[in-house]
Amino acid sequence: MGVTSFTQEFTCPIAPSRIFKALILDSNNLIPKLLPQTIRSIDVVQGDGGAGTIEQVNFTEGSNLKYVKHQIEELDKENFVCKYRMIEGDVLGEELESIAHEVKFEAADGGSICKMASEYHTKGKFEIKEEEIKTGKARAMGIYKVVEAYLLENPHVYA
Repeated sequence: MGVTSFTQEFTCPIAPSRIFKALILDSNNLIPKLLPQTIRSIDVVQGDGGAGTIEQVNFTEGSNLKYVKHQIEELDKENFVCKYRMIEGDVLGEELESIAHEVKFEAADGGSICKMASEYHTKGKFEIKEEEIKTGKARAMGIYKVVEAYLLENPHVYA
């Protein structure tokens, strides 16, 4: 098994507490509402929302993906950190064992800096291509930008 890691950092005009609540704590409610053309639902399969919780993201019928399950490994509400691992679903295919993510929001200039670290755990001698990582990053950034726009348009939400 191999591991390929990458980190990413970007700024956001939203305070860490608001973006964390929207993207992490209430994602199962908010994301399907903001992206109904892509995400049908996000269901808690096991747990109470904290560490150990398993959630399943169900994509719409027109999507090339069916579902993905991820398990929350750590949820630090005070420091706006979430560690989770994709453990099952179409995104993993036959070559990936799991994908571990750590997302952290830090205060900066009235908004926040989002720091993301990801580890792709491959099966056997498979090596993940940079293009596949870029595709995953682009999907994640698309979701972040939709949520950011929603929070900018609705400054009272998650305040």
